Amino acid sequence: MKKDNQEENPDNQIQIDKLYNDVRKIIDSARNNAIRSVDFCRVQMYWLMGQRIFEEEQQGKTRAAYGSFLLQNLAKRLEPEFGSGFGYRQLKFCRQFYRTYPNRNTLRSQLNWSQYRMLIQIPDPEKREYYEIESVNNAWSARETERQINAMLYERLLVNNDKEKVLAIARKERIPDDPTEIIKAPMVLEFLGLHRESSYYEKDLESAIITHLTEFLLEMGKGFSFVARQKRLLLEDNEFFIDLVLYNRLLRCHVIIELKTGKLTHQDLGQLQMYVNYFDRYEKLPDENSTIGILLCTAKNDTVVRMTLPADNKNILAHEYQLYLPTTEQLIEEVSEVKKMTLKKNNPPFYR
Repeated sequence: MKKDNQEENPDNQIQIDKLYNDVRKIIDSARNNAIRSVDFCRVQMYWLMGQRIFEEEQQGKTRAAYGSFLLQNLAKRLEPEFGSGFGYRQLKFCRQFYRTYPNRNTLRSQLNWSQYRMLIQIPDPEKREYYEIESVNNAWSARETERQINAMLYERLLVNNDKEKVLAIARKERIPDDPTEIIKAPMVLEFLGLHRESSYYEKDLESAIITHLTEFLLEMGKGFSFVARQKRLLLEDNEFFIDLVLYNRLLRCHVIIELKTGKLTHQDLGQLQMYVNYFDRYEKLPDENSTIGILLCTAKNDTVVRMTLPADNKNILAHEYQLYLPTTEQLIEEVSEVKKMTLKKNNPPFYR
């Protein structure tokens, strides 16, 4: 039986495929918008509940005993009817939500209740604003917002920057002009799934990064995109391979990354400097900025780094990484240690 000519026409099939893809995008977009709309309606509902509870509390002159009595009795009536989402603890969050965000017009439709519930538990208003803005800028899910808060992203950026700069970049009021303004120290790579107890090779680390490339670029900082893996350089008869090559659109330069599964050595820094020199001389376009080299290692000697690199070095960075998400106490200790080393680097002792 002869097929319909319309079905055999390849142009028609291309048009049908295009139509299918377009309609599919419309459906997906509508579904996502519906989910976001429902999520924001929930946020507004909890805000209105918090406002009403707060107003009622004011009549009792905000006495702690009265407030607790009010919430407990309200929860006893709401929870059986509407479920656990309206228990005593949730009502406390609603009240705190309203008190933290008293202006309803400042609520962001891109954020859901889970994210706001995390944000209101951050007492520092500037730190809270940073995570709020970055959650919107990067379209973070609630899980990613939680990870960044737990990984102390804000504090790690403050190691080498003042909070005004960090907030200005988040608000898009300024473009970073120094790699330390967007690259954190130390880096936390727990999403790679490599166990710190077992031995692993650099190729395992590299493969894990490629598998989790989206998460790695996010951990690297703002504006990074992937360029190449195991980039081959041929210098006369010698072959070299760069582990990873990225590009940063904000800094407008290539970023070369070398991965080390052990302690950093001065030979590692020398090799990275050679790769940076090569890119500056043969790959960099005239309107681009100088190449940045980052050496990721499990441990480093800051004195070796300082003595190996030029005093005015700004393009070679050595950063430690961790394959697990530390506790808050561990991160605070590590960030404090990095700050001390940064101060020593910027204010070296005078020797006679």
